[in-house]
Amino acid sequence: MSEIIISLDKVRKVYFLDTVEVEALKDISLDIHAGDFVSIAGPSGSGKTTILNLIGCVDKPTSGTVIVHGKRTSDLDDDSLTELRHKSIGFIFQSFNLIPVLNIRENVELPLLLDGRSGSEHKADRKDWVDYLIESVGLKDRMLHKPAELSGGQRQRVAIARALVMKPAIVLADEPTANLDSATGESILRLMRHMNETLGTTFIFSTHDPDIVEEADHLIRLRDGRIVEDRRIHGKTSIDFAVARGTNEAVDATETEGGQP
Repeated sequence: MSEIIISLDKVRKVYFLDTVEVEALKDISLDIHAGDFVSIAGPSGSGKTTILNLIGCVDKPTSGTVIVHGKRTSDLDDDSLTELRHKSIGFIFQSFNLIPVLNIRENVELPLLLDGRSGSEHKADRKDWVDYLIESVGLKDRMLHKPAELSGGQRQRVAIARALVMKPAIVLADEPTANLDSATGESILRLMRHMNETLGTTFIFSTHDPDIVEEADHLIRLRDGRIVEDRRIHGKTSIDFAVARGTNEAVDATETEGGQP
């Protein structure tokens, strides 16, 4: 078993809308291992994006503990959170968030430049790495095109390459196939899986699409801010963590191929 790279322990997150208290997450506990390919599934409002925001150091829990890459996020100041987010976490957005005046190569390379890796001593290595990523996502022949000249699926491929350019340990994808047709969405998911297996990067993606949920090797289902299923799949054998109603107490159950105990 690989190391635990993300851990949430009894996490609760409350938002306030005017005078109304909204409890987005209720006593959430989970572990994610390095190299996992994780699907966080559930209907709108179930808490998927809130969990990604906590893991991505965009937000802090109201109570409980969030540990990302060995660091407890509630103990970090804004500068330390920014550094952790920039060095260890890549983001893929459903709206792509590409810069329209930059071509593909420039969009992918931008995080490296913002990190200060623009000196001549880094230039050759930087070029090789950016070229490798763009070729890996199948866009070598579109390297000098701008986002407006690309399809939605191609833009999402650029976003994946950009998310990986800092060599993060973790990549978060919030509904990465939501704005794509089903065939393109499946292609993007296969690409994410390929990069997960090739680079060993931990991928965590949220979805409400039942057709892509089962592609993960670690499935977490949410409902009304609670975990209702936490299941890791190893080859043809799955290990289920049946969650008692209203708690995160795990009960191990092993299934063989075909679903028989």
